[in-house]
Amino acid sequence: QVQLVESGGGLVQAGGSLRLSCAASGRIFRINYMGWYRQAPGKQRELVAGITSGGSTNYADSVKGRFTISRDNAKNTVTLQMNSLKPEDTAVYYCYAQIVAAVTFMPSDYWGQGTQVTVSS
Repeated sequence: QVQLVESGGGLVQAGGSLRLSCAASGRIFRINYMGWYRQAPGKQRELVAGITSGGSTNYADSVKGRFTISRDNAKNTVTLQMNSLKPEDTAVYYCYAQIVAAVTFMPSDYWGQGTQVTVSS
């Protein structure tokens, strides 16, 4: 059974920083892509940042220059460093990974349980 477990999040004032971490566990053969999505109340889930196994990254325009995504392939973890946070960053943040499990050897999408980030003005 493959699962993603998130940590971090919480309440911070505007201009502050938070760090989100996500660890994948289980019978994993390979992790192709890891990323963070967020969903604010009444809005669709959107991609915040993503990173390939080779280290290529992509970011939503709204977070470029403020957020940094990184991953540790040896530990199967992905981290999102969020700086200069704004009230509009308030949302539930979800870890995502496309993982090839060592059972099926087929890529599948996996999601974390979500963690709340609240930025007060």
